[in-house]
Amino acid sequence: MESAVTLKKVLRTSLLLLAVLLAVSAASLLCGPAETGVLSKIREGLTSGRMPAFVLTPGEKTILFSLRLPRIVFAGLVGASLSTAGVLFQALLRNPLADPYILGISGGSALGAIVGIFAGLGSLPLGTPVPAFLGAAFTVFLVLAAGGSKRGFSPGTLLLAGVIVNAFFSALIMLALALSSHADLQKITFWLMGNLSLAGYPEAMLTALVLAAGFAVAVLNARSINLMSLGEETALHLGVSVGRIRILLLLSGSLLTSVAVAFSGTVGFVGLIIPHLMRMLLGADHRLLLPASLLFGASFLIAADTLARTLVPDMDLPVGVVTALCGSPYFLYLLRKGRFSSWSF
Repeated sequence: MESAVTLKKVLRTSLLLLAVLLAVSAASLLCGPAETGVLSKIREGLTSGRMPAFVLTPGEKTILFSLRLPRIVFAGLVGASLSTAGVLFQALLRNPLADPYILGISGGSALGAIVGIFAGLGSLPLGTPVPAFLGAAFTVFLVLAAGGSKRGFSPGTLLLAGVIVNAFFSALIMLALALSSHADLQKITFWLMGNLSLAGYPEAMLTALVLAAGFAVAVLNARSINLMSLGEETALHLGVSVGRIRILLLLSGSLLTSVAVAFSGTVGFVGLIIPHLMRMLLGADHRLLLPASLLFGASFLIAADTLARTLVPDMDLPVGVVTALCGSPYFLYLLRKGRFSSWSF
């Protein structure tokens, strides 16, 4: 597996996916319910064969660089974080159905955000993301405590513990929805479906820092992940500290997910579908799979968010609705074709 991937191939694939990301971002910047006149100028230039001078009005600058650009940057960072975490969880649990939410992190983060809203923190800076992050951190601790044993952590046990914890948190969330007022119910429901409309540069900066740290940890341990994919016993014989690497990557993936969910809500299918699609196209070597999933995950969520804010006139749909509409048919297609049953590391 390792000999099939070279540095040249990684760079070539990454540059190609980076070009896709830039193209999607540029298209997203020009698309929106508010007309900026940039598209008409581009069409005029293509028709005449000479590009006109782009002189933006103050209103157009506000729309492009104060409203759309921060949201595009933030959507890309969230998509990259969720897809990178998905790669880690699928590799660590050795399960193609694993995604960043399989360990119950989304349920804990959502419950923390709801507690913040009930406490009246929603109007404060970071009033919702902070309790959401604390809820996610508590979930990771709970799952590790429930899924651990004297012999270490079993992927199957961790998976089952995550499902149980997530089911418990889902019940608490439904109870909170039943007891909430109309105003709180609208905030909670919209947040649970995924919401990037309140994104700004402070949120993007913190997400970027966490993404950089988590991705660095993952890439530095890519060879170990490859060896662990062959079997933990094989990896141990080849000198990999399986227990230490597993906990390190589990915490990295959990942190990536919790920060993304804390700021954007529960955006599904990104961490499940993107790593699987990249693995089908590029192979299972994590030295290539990690950067490819990061870049394509960013492009996917930017495109999904663009649809969310342009699909229905005068309405900003939750991005989680769009990712579910895109991801569900693809997921069913994979099941129909038996991709999951034949998938292995």
